[in-house]
Amino acid sequence: MKAIIPVAGIGTRLRPHTHTQPKALIPIAGKPILAHIVDNLIDAGITDFVFIIGYLGDKIEEYIQKNYPKITTNFIIQTTGKGVGHAIWLAKENILKDNSEILIVFGDTIADVDLKKVIAEPHNMLGIKKVEDPRQFGVAEVNNEGYITKMVEKPAIPKSNLALVGIYKIKDSHALLEALDTNISQKKTTHNEYTLTDAMMNMINNGMKFKSFDVANWFDCGKKDILLETNSTLLKRLNYDTSKYKYENTIIIPPVYIGDDCKISNCIIGPNVSVGENAILNYGIIKDSIIGPYAQIEYAILEKSLIGNDATLCGNKQSLNIGDSTEINFG
Repeated sequence: MKAIIPVAGIGTRLRPHTHTQPKALIPIAGKPILAHIVDNLIDAGITDFVFIIGYLGDKIEEYIQKNYPKITTNFIIQTTGKGVGHAIWLAKENILKDNSEILIVFGDTIADVDLKKVIAEPHNMLGIKKVEDPRQFGVAEVNNEGYITKMVEKPAIPKSNLALVGIYKIKDSHALLEALDTNISQKKTTHNEYTLTDAMMNMINNGMKFKSFDVANWFDCGKKDILLETNSTLLKRLNYDTSKYKYENTIIIPPVYIGDDCKISNCIIGPNVSVGENAILNYGIIKDSIIGPYAQIEYAILEKSLIGNDATLCGNKQSLNIGDSTEINFG
């Protein structure tokens, strides 16, 4: 089994953070989004990876090679934003070389899935999840036996509320490549992109079967609010030992993750806070937030905040002499 992870997207919904680093390397609950994905795949027994990289892709390549020296990796550059279907098509030599089944996992998707069970299934398998507004996703229609009868990419009027979560186990990888070849040669796009959804729909029309599997929890980490929600959920699940955090005049309210070599004093941190390594925090009250590595924060109250790497925030320090019956409102 070969895992293919498209991480070439620019990540416009997470700007300004993605101006300087790929979305897949934004930290959540102690490690980058991409690390959560790769660790889950390794736990499922996968050691062969293909990463489709683009904007700031050198940072992804550097991170993977440094932190995962024991896995087999290939890095393929997608120079233009032509969609995930085009990204997978670029990996065709790697797919054809080993004649293997493939597992495609989007590089900004964290989900609760038994990947070993999915891999063991004899069918093409697609992960689905009920959502309130499926218009921003690929949408699947499923029959009573769990087989997908139709799928459409970002429909204006969805006929189903079952979103494709970005996890695809493809048994017939050659057939997928043929479908992608056809769409690309005929310039068949949806929303100006070559989509996996269109290619897999071609396969269904040719008689191939795709079975769905339900995903309990799914986080499409493309927006700040979802990113913070994912951070909170993973912190609760990972349950880091906060008793080891000893900082001057500081209260830690779990769940919290604090990276190595941080300098923290006079703070209240938590709940649901991740702090990257080498951060400096002084006189801060921080909850439901992600603080990037090497960030420096002083005299600040933060809630539901995303602070980037090496950012500096210095709030107001007040010294007041207030008489009786005085009202001051800094808001």
